[in-house]
Amino acid sequence: MTGVYAILWGLVLAGCAAVPPAPRAVPSPPPMSPPMSPSWTQGAAPPERERQEPEGQGRADVYAADRPGMLSPVVRGFRSLVYVPNSESGTVDVIDPETYRIVRHFAVGALPQHVVPSWDLKTLWVNNNRGNTLTPIDPRTGRPGRPVPVEDPYNLYFSPDGAYALVMAERNNQLDLRDPHSMKRLRSLPLPCRGVNHGDFTADGSVFLASCEFSGDLVVVDWRAPRLIRRVHLGHMSMPQDVKLSPDGRVFYVADMERHGVWLVDAATYQVVRFMPTGRGAHGLYASRDSRHLYVSNRGEGSVSVVSFAKRKVVDVWRIPGGGSPDMGGVSADGTKLWLSGRYHGVVYVFDTRTGRVVRTIPVGAGPHGLCVYPQPGRYSLGHTGVFR
Repeated sequence: MTGVYAILWGLVLAGCAAVPPAPRAVPSPPPMSPPMSPSWTQGAAPPERERQEPEGQGRADVYAADRPGMLSPVVRGFRSLVYVPNSESGTVDVIDPETYRIVRHFAVGALPQHVVPSWDLKTLWVNNNRGNTLTPIDPRTGRPGRPVPVEDPYNLYFSPDGAYALVMAERNNQLDLRDPHSMKRLRSLPLPCRGVNHGDFTADGSVFLASCEFSGDLVVVDWRAPRLIRRVHLGHMSMPQDVKLSPDGRVFYVADMERHGVWLVDAATYQVVRFMPTGRGAHGLYASRDSRHLYVSNRGEGSVSVVSFAKRKVVDVWRIPGGGSPDMGGVSADGTKLWLSGRYHGVVYVFDTRTGRVVRTIPVGAGPHGLCVYPQPGRYSLGHTGVFR
C-alpha cells in the first residue's frame, strides 16, 4: 500500500495533449439484457428476486468467452505460468502451476504492484509503482524485457476497444490514458478523490467505474472523452478496493477493506444498492469460470468468501488453516484452482475451487501482491491481473 496523498478536488482538464486517433473497432461483447431500473434509494436494500437459473445461463453473460478451454489463438502456444510481483523485494517469481515450483526469478523496478496482461494478450506488464516503470514480460518465454518509463503505475487497465492503456496513477490522483504499445501519455484526467487503484467497465464498455481507496469514493468515467460523470462517496470509513461487474452486467461488486464486505452498485444508475458483509479485509474479486460465483479474498482474516451471483449472497467460506493474508490473483484456465498472493506472509495460496481447500502454500519473495495466472481464456484483456472478455 502506498501512503495517503494530498486531495485534488475538482476536475482540471487544462494541459491535456492533443486528442489521439479514433478508437479501433473490436468484436463486440454479447448483447446485454436491459438493465434493471431500481426504485430504491441509495444505500437502501432493493427488493430481492430469487433467480433460479445460474447467472450467465439463459441470459447474456459478459464472461461468456472466459470458459475453460476457450483460449485465444494468440495465447494457445504459451506455457502456463503464474507470475508473482513481490512488492517489498522488487522482484517477480515465476511458478510452474503443474509442479508448484519457482522456475524463474528476476528483479524489476521498485514496488511492483501487479502483473497485467495487455489488451492484445501478447505482453505482460509489471507495474513498478515507485520505480515509475512498466517491465514487459514475453509470455512465450516468461522472460522480462527492457523497462518503459511510466509515472506512478499502481495499476493498469485497457479500454475495451484496445485504443488506450489506462494507468491508475494512485499517488497523482489521476487516470492517465496512454498508447497501449509504446505507453506514451496521450491524455490525463485528474480525479476528485485520493488513491485511485481498481476498476471495471460496463457491459457495453462505454463507462469505467473506479475505486479510490484513500477517500472512500467511486468515480464514474467516460474514458472516451475523457470526463468525470459522477463521484459516489461510500463514507469516510470505507476503503474500496477491487471492482467486478456481474455476469449479467447489471451490478458492480466493490470490495471494501475497512467495511469488511462488498458494495453492490447499480451499473445503469451508479446508485448504491446495498452492502454485503463477507469477511475482514475484503480485497480481491474473481469470477468463477462458469459465471456462477464471485470469489472474495478477505485479507484480514485469511479466508475466501464465495458469493452466488444468482442469489447475491455468500454461500460458502474457505479458510486458510492457521490464517493468512489472501490478496490478489486469478483463476486457473480450467477453473479448478484459485491462486492468491499472501501479502503479509511471503507466500502464494492455491485453492481447489471444487473443495475450497488450500492445496499448496508456496514461499515467494516479500510482499507478494497482484499475481497473474497466464494464459487465461478470453478474446482480449481489460487489464488488472486478468479481466477478460
